[in-house]
Amino acid sequence: MKIDLNSPSASLLPIERGVKQVSTGSTTATQGAAQDRTTFHSDSLSVTSLTSQAMSSPEIRQDKVDALSQSVNSGAYQLDATKIASAIIESTGE
Repeated sequence: MKIDLNSPSASLLPIERGVKQVSTGSTTATQGAAQDRTTFHSDSLSVTSLTSQAMSSPEIRQDKVDALSQSVNSGAYQLDATKIASAIIESTGE
């Protein structure tokens, strides 16, 4: 997404001016620079569970591949060149 800062609606964007101070024990250390901090907390049990679930699922869903292959071979699967071209243009357009 592009934001045009010269547009009239850009003046409606919230702007924080000034320096955010992070406590480091010294107030002069952070006066000249703003610092952002992000923390990520995860439950190792849920991460382990999701990992094992992902690893146990098949990499290739053979039933889907077989159904699509059969549709292509029988001629039932038709492509619309106009829709494909439109999708390509929309995905690269601005």
